[in-house]
Amino acid sequence: MDFFANFANMKTEDSIRNQAEKVLGFDDNEEHVKQGTGQITTFNQLGFKGISQKPDGWYLPDDTTEVAIILETKAEDEEIDDEAHVEQLYNYIRIVNEHYHRVCGILYNSNTIRVFKYVYDSSLLKKKRAVLKWDDDPEFEEVKDCAPTLQNKSYYKKLFSSEKINKMLIYTITKRINDTLHVDFGIKNLYHRMIFTACALVAKRYGAQLWEGMDFTLLKSSILSTLHKSIEEDRKQNLKLDILEEVYAKIDMNYTSNQDAIDLFVNCVTQISELVNSDAWHGEDVMGVFFNEFNRYKKKSERGQVLTPDHITSLMYRLLDVNKDDYVFDGTCGTGAFLVKSMSNMINEVGGVATKEAAEIKKCHLFGIEMDKELYALACANMLIHKDGKTNLDQNDMRSESAARWLRSKPITKVLMNPPYERKYGCMEIVQNVLDNVKKGTKCAFILPDKKLEKDFTDKKFGNKLLKKHRLTTIVKLPVDTFFGISVTTFIFIFEAGIPQDSKNIIGYYIEDDGLETVKNQGRHDIHNEWQKREDYWVQAIHDGEDPKYGSKQIIKPSERLSYQLPEKPFVVYEEDFMKTMMDYELYTRGIDSKVFEKELMQTILYGSNINKKNDTAIIQIKKTSK
Repeated sequence: MDFFANFANMKTEDSIRNQAEKVLGFDDNEEHVKQGTGQITTFNQLGFKGISQKPDGWYLPDDTTEVAIILETKAEDEEIDDEAHVEQLYNYIRIVNEHYHRVCGILYNSNTIRVFKYVYDSSLLKKKRAVLKWDDDPEFEEVKDCAPTLQNKSYYKKLFSSEKINKMLIYTITKRINDTLHVDFGIKNLYHRMIFTACALVAKRYGAQLWEGMDFTLLKSSILSTLHKSIEEDRKQNLKLDILEEVYAKIDMNYTSNQDAIDLFVNCVTQISELVNSDAWHGEDVMGVFFNEFNRYKKKSERGQVLTPDHITSLMYRLLDVNKDDYVFDGTCGTGAFLVKSMSNMINEVGGVATKEAAEIKKCHLFGIEMDKELYALACANMLIHKDGKTNLDQNDMRSESAARWLRSKPITKVLMNPPYERKYGCMEIVQNVLDNVKKGTKCAFILPDKKLEKDFTDKKFGNKLLKKHRLTTIVKLPVDTFFGISVTTFIFIFEAGIPQDSKNIIGYYIEDDGLETVKNQGRHDIHNEWQKREDYWVQAIHDGEDPKYGSKQIIKPSERLSYQLPEKPFVVYEEDFMKTMMDYELYTRGIDSKVFEKELMQTILYGSNINKKNDTAIIQIKKTSK
């Protein structure tokens, strides 16, 4: 009797499928998505031509760059550990993967759940797909730490957005985008290549449909149309956003008929877009990595504008104790590296991108000025990609009074900047105008070249004036190779605005090594994951006013200098140096040419002598010659 009672209470596959539909939310009335459950709908009806198999459940967004979900249900008494069930789910995933390269597969029998992720990188590698068994396919991965009960579909989509960002993948994709735009499209201007890509990323962020097979005219118009819509509301507050469309529209292509190149570009943009939207920021900005990687392709003549490496933006953010309540400003913001770094760190502090505080940070806490039109366009695109902050960017010259008025009108509490170093760009005028127009006590950090303040201090054009009104508290000498390919020694100068120096000493430190290494054709990278622990050390050491590990701390008197100086090495005279000097003098007094004598002596020793070795000593016997 108990057997029949248990059998009667056993859940059938149909009842489990209906239950799963409600829990997953496959019964929602969601636009631009095909979703549902049942055993009468074929893959052919769902858009996969010629496939008659029928999934138990499906979630298929119209945007194929999003995550697709396939559900396979079993009766309660069926074990889902059965390899045949996994094989069936795997085959369904492979079908869906022809359109979606990120697919989640769920095996469910009411009591047990197994979840699988499939990511096939078809966008970068054009190759014939092998026929594999599920346990031989490296792209097919079971999620071991998954929730033990069935969750809403949003949970399973998040499994793909919480993966650690793969920097090397960003570098690879960036190189491919640059190469194809430069060679296959014939865009000669590097900034135009960056702007074209950034605008495509904005378009993806705001729902543009970009797909393989679309022609170039449609690609460019789709990007421009979506770009226009994305800034329509914010244009009411910031008319200068029109510059982004203006710069994009002027980009010229020499070649537009290479369909393989168009497809490669679309697929690469899709992958970067997915990384940008990942929840795994951890204070790391994908677009910062992307723009810095692009910047490596500059010619030497184009290197007046130097983009700040990602690990240095992180260090400066922490040295100034920036937090979620701060209002951050960059007066020469370039592509927006400091602003987006601040955004990502602040958002992590408030609990992630889904919080209401994150929206407030994006909208109200980030401010920037950029003079160069093309860089301003890139900064706008960068902020648009993150859906925010664009209304607080101004295209202006930070040396001007109009920029000063704009700055005074903002509630700035922290300044992070890497101004252009050359005097022709008004480096020190920019620094002074920022310090003079933020509120008293505002902490400001600037990256400047070696002895930049000292030189201007000496000619009294800026140095005295700066220190009479503003206090320089800290100087941090950065590693020699911080800016790859640029031969300039750089420092972080930290000021407190509006507080006179009053002969207060400055504390200096030297970060001799950041742990990054040069990778052939790829710039400098943290391949050994060394930087984070070094950053933690230096932030703590500088905040504590000590450097117990490296002993680099210096007390600098502003009346004597305004730079960190390495201690001079003691002068040592070795016996070999003394003997050489004496020999040179003796030859000189006898009228003997030392170079001729050295050459003849070497020839005599090498070719006119017997050389033997005894233990570790070489014995040279000069042969007698008739000469």
